[in-house]
Amino acid sequence: MRVTERDIERVPPRNLRVPRREFGVLWAAAEQRSEDQGARGVSDFEAGGVAITCRWLARAVIDAPGGRRRLAHAPITRTSRLAQEELIEAEYLAAETLAARGAPPEWLVARPGYLPAVCATLRWAWRGRGSAPSLGSS
Repeated sequence: MRVTERDIERVPPRNLRVPRREFGVLWAAAEQRSEDQGARGVSDFEAGGVAITCRWLARAVIDAPGGRRRLAHAPITRTSRLAQEELIEAEYLAAETLAARGAPPEWLVARPGYLPAVCATLRWAWRGRGSAPSLGSS
């Protein structure tokens, strides 16, 4: 997904605890890294986790298989409901709970780096704690 200024402007202000511009910079970087790595045949689950979380927070509409368009799903619960304050908090708690559990479900085990990236993105963008997630250098 290519992130545009319009995409960033449409992010509901109540969905973020960081400046919209900073959120947009992270989102665009995650999307670009994910695309670049994919073109090299590399599955970058860290960049993907950041991108998917940002898409959901932004209420982005994405291309789905078969040429259809749909709302982005939440990164952990996979709900297709619009990101809003109560749901974002629930998603944050679900992510942090899985991370604290130490034994994530199989679908997360198969995606190394995804859960920490989702947690870091929600912690930063939603809770306004810590710094923006870094996106590796490989």
